[in-house]
Amino acid sequence: MKFLEMSRRRVDSRAVGGILDVIMPLQHDSEVQFVKGVGPKLGEVLRKRGLGRVLDLLEYYPRTYEDRRAIRHIQSLVPDQLVSIKAQIIKIRSMPMGKSKRRIWEVLLGDPSGRISCKYFRVPYKGYFERFQPFQQVRVIGKVINYRGATEFHHPDIHPIKEEDEITNALIPIYSEIEGMASQKIARLIRAVLDQPVPELLSALTLEKYGLMPIQQALRQIHEPPVEQGDLFLKFEAPAQKRVIFDELFLVELHMAGKRAGVKKEESRAIIADGAWPEKLKASLEFELTGAQLRAYDEIIGDLAKGHPMHRLVQGDVGSGKTLVAFMAAAYAAEGGMQTALMAPTEILSEQHLTTAVRRLEPLGLKVALLTGQIKGKEREKILASLKAGEIHMLIGTHALIQDDVEFKNLGLVIVDEQHRFGVEQRNKLKRKGLSPHFLVMTATPIPRTLALTVYGDLDVSVIDEMPKGRIPIVTRKTFQGKRPQVMQFIGDHLKTGRQAYIVYPLIEESEAMDLKNAIEEFEKIKVDFAAYKVGLLHGRMKPAEKDEVMNQFRRNEIQVLVSTTVIEVGVDVPNANIMLIEHAERFGLSQLHQLRGRVGRGAHKSFCILMLGYALSEEATRRAEIMEGSNDGFKIAEADLEMRGPGEFLGTRQSGLPGFKMANLVRDLKILQDAREAAFDLIAADPELKKLENQPLKNKMNLLMRNWGG
Repeated sequence: MKFLEMSRRRVDSRAVGGILDVIMPLQHDSEVQFVKGVGPKLGEVLRKRGLGRVLDLLEYYPRTYEDRRAIRHIQSLVPDQLVSIKAQIIKIRSMPMGKSKRRIWEVLLGDPSGRISCKYFRVPYKGYFERFQPFQQVRVIGKVINYRGATEFHHPDIHPIKEEDEITNALIPIYSEIEGMASQKIARLIRAVLDQPVPELLSALTLEKYGLMPIQQALRQIHEPPVEQGDLFLKFEAPAQKRVIFDELFLVELHMAGKRAGVKKEESRAIIADGAWPEKLKASLEFELTGAQLRAYDEIIGDLAKGHPMHRLVQGDVGSGKTLVAFMAAAYAAEGGMQTALMAPTEILSEQHLTTAVRRLEPLGLKVALLTGQIKGKEREKILASLKAGEIHMLIGTHALIQDDVEFKNLGLVIVDEQHRFGVEQRNKLKRKGLSPHFLVMTATPIPRTLALTVYGDLDVSVIDEMPKGRIPIVTRKTFQGKRPQVMQFIGDHLKTGRQAYIVYPLIEESEAMDLKNAIEEFEKIKVDFAAYKVGLLHGRMKPAEKDEVMNQFRRNEIQVLVSTTVIEVGVDVPNANIMLIEHAERFGLSQLHQLRGRVGRGAHKSFCILMLGYALSEEATRRAEIMEGSNDGFKIAEADLEMRGPGEFLGTRQSGLPGFKMANLVRDLKILQDAREAAFDLIAADPELKKLENQPLKNKMNLLMRNWGG
């Protein structure tokens, strides 16, 4: 007994885990450190990467597969193919990236048929290139591209060949490396847990209806793919992959279905009016509304008449007329005896909305007011008293609208502009100012339908996909630093005619990490270039009042050239500005480029967007510039952006509430998304709170995911 007690004292928790592992087999929720070949140290590394349990390891899917079913030689490679080749390293070198401080790494490879260059515009991780040496045999997995007339690899996987790894006639899973841990080692760890039973989330009826295989079988095939399904696995069309993709999308849609069911349960005051005020507004316009605007308005009015709160997103391109549709809805709500709150992300945008609202709504008899952080004292007290008395029909403002002392008499409609700029809690605070008011959100960031179904699955979506008649398309052209004198001359010629220009930079100040032009330094040079004109500077480190003053001066044409970072707000309207020069355009994403371009083309003058590109261009950066040159359609650009970057990066996973999918791709997997959505909404209709016994594993998984998603 004494010996046993002493042994127990000496046994630490890690040893206990090892003993328990012998007595009790691993389960899907066992800690990953107890997997053979892991241990506490590696277990901690894996845990920090979100792989704390056995199931997490099983759900660490290959990002692609190495196809060894056919031997490939360098000479036979064709662009756009994802290939695996065996080759010998000829040399490794790094080169300056144009005039930049950054460097390009190149690994030159050869085989009996020829040579090919592998280029890296960034180092994958510290010590990556130190692993290689000339004459070493390596295996390369990557996409073949045509870059400036040469066939190359960009950022391929290269790993030294070991005899035991040289399996032929097979499909080898390739995993993203973890802290330098090679794909082969990750594969070995996963194979060690492939036999662990995993809970089945879907009912037999759902599996049968959508032709899905059991999850246990799917996981095994994903990590040990059948050779005969090689082509399907490489295209992510294998039955095993479809099952996992379905699960990922199904869980998101289940969350959305639950949220929507909760909204439908809420009671809200129906707003019913004759619609005379919106008709007066329509008649006062100097142009005709587009069919898309009228359709969106009808959808909103239909929602307002229901006994539960509207939750609708109106999305449309820059200048498509979303705000006017929102004002028509506010006029309808006022006619029905209800107040409207419109929340915008900045004071500039709030003031701009106020100017438009006064011009469009006050002639109808609506009283409009503005409330921002700058409005204080007696003026603020007067606004709050009028609001509480119901004398103000529409209150426009920033986050100042959600402060505790802001009380409405009968808030019926909440409109949030650029809703992705506000947190969920901010929106909810505004919503609580009324008795479950109707909720309308607007965004000028076009979102492809596939993404809208997922991110805004709890909202009804209205799309304004027509531009007002007579709008002149913006001419977009890419150019390079060598053409800078001609670009400055072009801007100068337009300034002489009374126009204004934006010049946008990616950085505020010089950065040691990136050799890019910056707003502060270039501002001094541009003042010299355009000495006959007033040049202004705008960036994110300025105080809000300073930013507002500069922007207002630009709107009044007291500043002719505005040097800025991307702080230029979405929706800011300066019709006289007709040139947008974007420096280092290769540093911006498609969506951001399109939003910046949307600052011009807002008046009667022909407008131009010039994309000034740096010296070192990736294939993707070149493609982005070409897409911008070829289209002014925000929805087409959004589709291309989503395809290039993937959904998580497209919106920003944390900001959007979108989970980081491990395998699903919202461009590729639209059909599976539609099936998963149907299945999720059917399940919530039958079991709204997932109380039935067979749905308990699903509810447990949902609760876990909700913690991870922050929802």
